Amino acid sequence: MHRYNLRYINLRHGGFTKNAHKPKNGVRTAAGRDDGFTLVEILVVITIIGLIMGLVGPRVLSYLNESKVKAAAIQIQSFSSALDLFYLDLGRYPTSSEGLAALVQRPGGSSGWNGPYLKSALVPNDPWGHPYRYRSPGEHGPFEIVSLGSDGKEGGVGTAADIKSWEVR
Repeated sequence: MHRYNLRYINLRHGGFTKNAHKPKNGVRTAAGRDDGFTLVEILVVITIIGLIMGLVGPRVLSYLNESKVKAAAIQIQSFSSALDLFYLDLGRYPTSSEGLAALVQRPGGSSGWNGPYLKSALVPNDPWGHPYRYRSPGEHGPFEIVSLGSDGKEGGVGTAADIKSWEVR
């Protein structure tokens, strides 16, 4: 069986040196074997690493999805605080037609606007890249902000469930 001796790899010239499969100066180790790894040993290690990744990978991905849900809830809370500042300055919340854009751009005919009320120049999308839905007045309060979750559709369960401002507070 051939043994691939990693000690004799000539990286400088991009290949193996002459007689890389043979021991240096014909000297063998105490066990009578060449130094290095067989192809079977390398494949076993790669298989073990693949099995570990197969077990750990889905768990890591579920943590990533859960963190996106938490990030959307935090963004909705941030919008709610910015909307409260908007209300203090203008005595009203932005209309549904003005939307969340009123937090970063002065709505027409608003003399008391002291914005922008968000740090960014644009209203960010939810963690899945979908725009937030804003309605004022809302059924559950003076305004409603909704992220449609990972699927971008109303309803859903798990990470696809809607994240609503009246449930986040």
